[in-house]
Amino acid sequence: MPDPSARGATPPRPPRASLRTSVVWEVLQDALDRRVKATGRDSLDILDTGGGSGSFAVPVAQLGHRVTVVDPSPNALFALERRAAEAAVAERVRGVQGDVHGLFEVVERGGFDAVLCHGVLEYVDDPAEGLRNAVAALRPGGAVSLLAAGLGGAVLARALAGHFTEARQALTDPAGRWGGADPVPRRFTADQLTELAAGAGVEVGAVHGVRVFADLVPGALVDTEPGALDALLRLEAAAAELPAFHSVAAQLHILGEKRG
Repeated sequence: MPDPSARGATPPRPPRASLRTSVVWEVLQDALDRRVKATGRDSLDILDTGGGSGSFAVPVAQLGHRVTVVDPSPNALFALERRAAEAAVAERVRGVQGDVHGLFEVVERGGFDAVLCHGVLEYVDDPAEGLRNAVAALRPGGAVSLLAAGLGGAVLARALAGHFTEARQALTDPAGRWGGADPVPRRFTADQLTELAAGAGVEVGAVHGVRVFADLVPGALVDTEPGALDALLRLEAAAAELPAFHSVAAQLHILGEKRG
């Protein structure tokens, strides 16, 4: 049996999780492969800001890279440690308690080949400062993977659920919130997120719409209809790079690299 953690292996992902992560995971793997070739090193140093329990960090470590996860939650970091141990990559995953605003209190500036900033900018007090810190942690030419909540997906979801007033509220609210009970403090359009990335020193290479259809399709259909999951994954991949679908995606993903 081959070692599943061997360099170049594709870590297995549960079917349900793949609906939410497939597009990001595929482009992230490609970006890391390009950095490997550019640096001439088999193993990269990866920073995962807000990486929580390691849904990306552990699969990245299974590819042979060293991953530092910075997260404010001790419970999430404990789950990360357990997940890394179960995947036999504990020696390549390090969890540190902290956040993106105080990033250089816990990690070195300019010490990483790639940074993941997934599900962070929606929640921090100052997204521009947070992203600047994340980019400053990179070596020149380092890869940036940025994932944040999309405005259009939230508007569409509220409208399809029959909450038309909330949908309109999200559409007109400066932060993209549909009301006081909205658990997400901030959402972005593709233009807003691209501008934010450019202002932080990122040369934007690609923008992807994530979960364009997945959140709208009944779970029972995906679970019971033969071939439905694979077909939906192919549809998500086909729509991800088309600008027409960025405006209705639940999340937006930017892949780029540090300028200079």
